[in-house]
Amino acid sequence: MIERQDHGDVLVLRLAHGKASALDLELLEELCKAMDEFERSEARACVLTGTGSIFSAGVDLKRMVDGGVDYIDAFLPALDRAISRLLFSDRPLVTACNGHAIAGGCLVACCGDRRLGARGKGRVGVPELAVGVPFPPLAIELVRFSVGPKNLQRALFDAAVHGMEDALELGFIDELVAPEELEQRAIETARRLGAIPSSSFAFTKRRAREVLRGPGLDPAACAEVRALWASDEVRAALAEYVARTLG
Repeated sequence: MIERQDHGDVLVLRLAHGKASALDLELLEELCKAMDEFERSEARACVLTGTGSIFSAGVDLKRMVDGGVDYIDAFLPALDRAISRLLFSDRPLVTACNGHAIAGGCLVACCGDRRLGARGKGRVGVPELAVGVPFPPLAIELVRFSVGPKNLQRALFDAAVHGMEDALELGFIDELVAPEELEQRAIETARRLGAIPSSSFAFTKRRAREVLRGPGLDPAACAEVRALWASDEVRAALAEYVARTLG
C-alpha cells in the first residue's frame, strides 16, 4: 500500500494502493504505521507522494456505501488518526502532489509542512459537499489553516476541484514544479527542513499548529459528524452520488 525508499536523511513514502490510492480503512492504518516507522528511524525528514498521475483520489466511496454504519464508525476515527499523525508529527513532512489530490487526498496533501505540486493536468480540491457529506472538524480546520480565511468559504462551499495553478492561488499548494523534477525537488526541500535543529523545528511546528487541535479534535463535533454520516439523508446522498458517478 505504501512503498518506502531511503535517501539518506530523507525517507520517501509513496502511496501505491490500487489505481487511485483511495483512502480506505487499511490505507489509513498503513499511513499511521509508516509515520510511526519514520519517527523511529534515523531519517530527519519525510516526503509523501503518489504513484503515476494520482496522489490520492480521496475516500473510497464505494467501500463507504457497501460497509454501512459499521464501516463509517471505524473509518471516521481512523481518518482523524491518520491526518493527526501526518499533521502533528514533530519531524518535517513534505507532500509532493504528482497528480490528482481530491477530497481526502487533498487533506492528506495539506498536512505537509511544504506542499509541492506537479504542473500539468492534476486536480486538487475538497468537493465533499458536492458528494453530500459533511467535513469532519479536523478537515475543516486543516483547510482553514491551508487556504486562510479569505479563501475558506470558496474552498469549502464551491465544492470544486481545481487545476494546479488555481490550487496554488487558493493555497492548497505552495509551489509548482515540472513533473520530472517533483520528487527531487521534494527531497531537497525535505533535506533543507531536516537540517534545522530538530528541537527548534518541533517547537515551532507544534506552536504553529496548536490552533488546529481544539476545534479540530473536539469530541462533541466529531460525534455530530459521525451522526450525520450515519444518517439516512447523508447515506442516501452518498449512495446516489456513487451510483451516478462511479457506477
